[in-house]
Amino acid sequence: MIFRKALILAPHTDDGEFGCGGTMAKLISRGAEVHYAAFSSAEKSLPPGVAPDALVRELKAAMKSLGIPEARQHIMDYGVRDFPQHRQAILDDMIRLKSEIGPDLVLLPSSTDTHQDHLTISQEGFRAFKDTTILGYEIPWNNRTFDTECFVILEEAHVKAKLDALMCYKSQLDRFYANENFVRSLAVTRGTQIGAKHAEAFEVLRWVIR
Repeated sequence: MIFRKALILAPHTDDGEFGCGGTMAKLISRGAEVHYAAFSSAEKSLPPGVAPDALVRELKAAMKSLGIPEARQHIMDYGVRDFPQHRQAILDDMIRLKSEIGPDLVLLPSSTDTHQDHLTISQEGFRAFKDTTILGYEIPWNNRTFDTECFVILEEAHVKAKLDALMCYKSQLDRFYANENFVRSLAVTRGTQIGAKHAEAFEVLRWVIR
């Protein structure tokens, strides 16, 4: 992988790990500078009785697990399901990140993600980074369709790093998709498509060759 600086745009705290955690681990192992921007701490998504800052703490633990230092973590506080109301502010945040980081790869939700927050990040992300290579990651429970146009081959270490990061989200482990069997099965499925053991698949939104 030839990318020097990658920026992951996650609508909510754990979306990036689900969508491209293995690729994040591979980029880091190859020496890339990886930044993670979460646009919501998702307090509304917490179970009753859980501390309001739980997902922020869990995100920081997941980032530490992957090897992303705090200086490369960008956490914002837009309300869950309210993103369409804040398009301009979100776009402004993305333009600021573009100026500060200068990524040559942006990973964000696919253009067919039906969650209103995810779709807002996908659409505004394209506007902000349209001169940059942009890959859309899959969130299978949200995708109406998904075009598997790009594949990143993963080694076992990358899959394990993804799983370790996801397991840091203790408050979310009751979700039906937050389990090792699902994560590994999807990685095997995507790998099988290209004759590899494991992979993550992406929609190509923009491919820039410099």
